Amino acid sequence: MENVIAPCHVSIDCVVFGFDGERLNVLLLRRYGEDQGSVFHDMKLPGSLIYQDENLAEAASRVLTELTGLKRVALTQFKAYGSKDRTRDPKDVHWLERAQQTKVERIVTVAFLALTRISRMRPLTQVEACWVPIDEIPALAFDHNIIIQDSLNYLRNYVPLEPSSMFRLLPPQFTISQLRKVYNAVTGEQIDARNFYKKLKVMPYVVPSKYKETGVAHRAARLFNFDTKTYNKYRI
Repeated sequence: MENVIAPCHVSIDCVVFGFDGERLNVLLLRRYGEDQGSVFHDMKLPGSLIYQDENLAEAASRVLTELTGLKRVALTQFKAYGSKDRTRDPKDVHWLERAQQTKVERIVTVAFLALTRISRMRPLTQVEACWVPIDEIPALAFDHNIIIQDSLNYLRNYVPLEPSSMFRLLPPQFTISQLRKVYNAVTGEQIDARNFYKKLKVMPYVVPSKYKETGVAHRAARLFNFDTKTYNKYRI
């Protein structure tokens, strides 16, 4: 049998993690379309086919800016997906061809990961974006459930090597309780307050500020900062 070179498109998919104060969330877009005369709606990762005049990183930044309003977000390329079964569902193919106004037979996607504060995203009228807790993610378009699981595995291996990344999920000033919850959510561990204070001893880059929480019903907690200079010295 003669081998046939399949026409192929390259796309970008972005897994953006945020933290709602208790749980890790993923940014998803609502998708609407028609399949065999029936209207459907589901969800997908922010993504797009790349343009001919842009590289992968430029495409990933464009996707986030155009679809979510997020700018200047640190993006990490973590995996590529090229299974021939990525377009096995005709519903996905028909939706993509309508959205991109082009014939699609096969798609290789390059996945990027980002961490950001949920408050940074500004609402856009042309898309419906929403944050979904990682333990409540429904069945998504294409292979996006697999991509999210892979990104979470990547994140949990990456954070111990580069702990500064988890501070992107926090406000500029945060409490130790907030930091512990972020750490637990990102790593998948459940460390209590007492044991977490032991971990803080090896985090000299977490420094107390002169401020405390305001507008809280409980006793106001001290606010802390992430000190980049100390972190860089510590990492050396």
